[in-house]
Amino acid sequence: MRGRGHGRSVINTLMLLNNKVAIITGAAAGIGEGIALLFADEGAKVFLVDRNSEQNEAVAERIRARHGFARAFAGDLRKPEIIAGVVKDAVEQFGRVDVLINNAGIYPRRRFLEMTEGEWDEMQDMNLKTMFHTIKATLPYMVAQRFGKIVNISSVTFHLGMQNLTHYVASKGAVIGLTRSLAREVGEQNVYVNCITPGAIEVEAEKRVVTPEQVQEMLAQQSLKRRLAPLDIARVCAFLASELSDGMTGQVLNVDGGWVMYG
Repeated sequence: MRGRGHGRSVINTLMLLNNKVAIITGAAAGIGEGIALLFADEGAKVFLVDRNSEQNEAVAERIRARHGFARAFAGDLRKPEIIAGVVKDAVEQFGRVDVLINNAGIYPRRRFLEMTEGEWDEMQDMNLKTMFHTIKATLPYMVAQRFGKIVNISSVTFHLGMQNLTHYVASKGAVIGLTRSLAREVGEQNVYVNCITPGAIEVEAEKRVVTPEQVQEMLAQQSLKRRLAPLDIARVCAFLASELSDGMTGQVLNVDGGWVMYG
């Protein structure tokens, strides 16, 4: 049996992602770090991309210390040459790219009437255009090998609508649209495209934008009365990246502790 922590029991040795080659963006902390650690535990060869080079390398070192394979790349994904270099390295080493996890993003608060055009553009560039670059770089290899799993990270805020986050919610809604349309386009090539909408996840960055009182208000609206952790999102990513989800594409999976329920 597996507990909530990372790691594997002696009895359970089945790896969901054994030898899969996975690129994970925004991997230096929070949800991305959780995904990277779990994927490595599940046997994947992970290529980590983040603007924070020191933290990103630290995550890779943790994985290597546990006898996993990890390479860390630093750079701004708004520049297409960054992801092109990562993909080139993965293909040179392993001949393929099996999984792309689009997790990188930002979420600063701002009232709409106080928002500048530059702030709006930065949000769309970081949360949406970076996915354009990562998918453009990886998809040709997935199409050529007739297999690939793309998982895009959106947000439960798209289902809720939240004040002071208009630019963020707009970008995350667009991620869902991207997921659905791309799934239609590449399904015949056996490329799967799905999306996760995380709820309130307990990460260090949350403390910079949300007060303890706001955290309690969000928790009160969840059906599960505990804080969600990056591992909760990572496990669903692993499901979507594995053969367990081979009957699914173009879908949005809500992982929010039962905050929003929709059909």
